[in-house]
Amino acid sequence: MATRKKQAAPGAKYRVGIDLGTSNTVVAYAQSGSDEIRVFEIDQLVGPGEVAALPLLPSLSYHFASGKLKSADLQLPWGEMEAPAVLGSLARKLGAQVPGRLVSSAKSWLSHASVDRLAPILPWGAGDDVEKISPVIASASYLAHVHAAWNERFPDAPLDAQDVVLTVPASFDDGARAITLEAARMAGLDTLRLLEEPQAAFYDWLFHHPRNAQAETCRYAARADRRCRQRHDRPHGYSGRHRWRRR
Repeated sequence: MATRKKQAAPGAKYRVGIDLGTSNTVVAYAQSGSDEIRVFEIDQLVGPGEVAALPLLPSLSYHFASGKLKSADLQLPWGEMEAPAVLGSLARKLGAQVPGRLVSSAKSWLSHASVDRLAPILPWGAGDDVEKISPVIASASYLAHVHAAWNERFPDAPLDAQDVVLTVPASFDDGARAITLEAARMAGLDTLRLLEEPQAAFYDWLFHHPRNAQAETCRYAARADRRCRQRHDRPHGYSGRHRWRRR
């Protein structure tokens, strides 16, 4: 189910979808009123002092040792990347050399209820000489990077003023969704909505198959209704061992 934190600013120029993936972050957008969807190429460091716009931003953060990178190595179009970490493609390259300094799979940690997701625990198992961050901070840093890259490309249409949707796994519980929204808030994206990934995939299918949209939507609703009735119609003490017959 989509969850809106608060209403986006009226008159948004673009509709934007962000997939904050476990491995990569991807952004797609369309101008309001248009069906032409484009992938937003994200400026990022691909080498020390070397910037390229790529369709994928690796969801990685590399925490480099003091003195290993100079200020000139960290320059992005909107300013210097904040120490002690670099994100994206350069983080992937450096992390391959020193894995113990690489933060990965922050999205998976957001749903890991057995750890304190607000505590500085990443990189997991890193030594005391590595500055650590929380899964929420890591996720916020990727969203903040996207925010800055978008605003650099579209200065007249800042991302926080657009209609933005962020996809999350259907398995995310209320706690994981809440801290995902907190990461978005920390990145300056207070008005975005959360959308479950299976629902996003269904919407995409409907978009590409408009002739079948009405019939498929009815079947989707019917299946959802049947599952709901089966859950509520189970007899008292039902253990789940018996199979239900179609009515």
